[in-house]
Amino acid sequence: MTFREVADGVFVRRHRSLDLNCGLVVGEGACLVVDTRSDLGEAADLIAAVRRVTPHPWTVVTTHAHYDHCFGTAAFRPATVWGARGCAAALRATGEAQRAARVAELLAAGHAEAARRVGAAPLDPPDALVDDTAVLDVGGREVVLRFLGRGHTDSDLVVEVETDGDGDGNVLFAGDLVEEGAPPAFEDAVLAEWPATLGRLHALARGPVVPGHGAVVDAAFVGAQRADLLAVLAAVRAGRLDAGPYDAATMRTAASRALPR
Repeated sequence: MTFREVADGVFVRRHRSLDLNCGLVVGEGACLVVDTRSDLGEAADLIAAVRRVTPHPWTVVTTHAHYDHCFGTAAFRPATVWGARGCAAALRATGEAQRAARVAELLAAGHAEAARRVGAAPLDPPDALVDDTAVLDVGGREVVLRFLGRGHTDSDLVVEVETDGDGDGNVLFAGDLVEEGAPPAFEDAVLAEWPATLGRLHALARGPVVPGHGAVVDAAFVGAQRADLLAVLAAVRAGRLDAGPYDAATMRTAASRALPR
């Protein structure tokens, strides 16, 4: 599980655990880490991987308030941690329930040590909050944090990294707005708004798109997932869950998130 460079100075580390992706952007004398994994032990492993790439001090971005993306954040302090404004509120509101559910899941699977680590992970919400857009200077590299709308959660943040000087290329860290290798997760979704949010993401994509889980994709994949979400929404509205593109359990969960919030 080494970092793979997907553009100059832009790296992705794909983990066996949960098929989770974390990102790293390296500039002159500074770096940016995208998501921090599930607990302090996993975060320490991620830190060691970062340090094999760069010695520079980091800033951190949390893409959204789900445990697998942010329960390791305390290991990166005292760095500044960026997130959508709603992400901080959601983590404070739901963090303990997420923890309890994940610990129970790990114990049921016989993973007592992993359960202990998740149970001990501090909740550490972002402290630099984005309402719409924030522009960061990461060692001379422009990184734009964008809240494009509600989708996988009500506070997903997209990280855009320009990869050349003329604006022709970029890398997008999409968090779980985009999922490769498995159906999107609808448990906290705003289904009615997710396709429009993906449309905005699709319009931005000029290079690799890093999903929250799975292989790195591209604009065509984002467009195809948007079409699938529109099909889900149509099936739910028609009361024909069997007509949707995903398995029955996923469609039932999607239906439970179909009403506007």
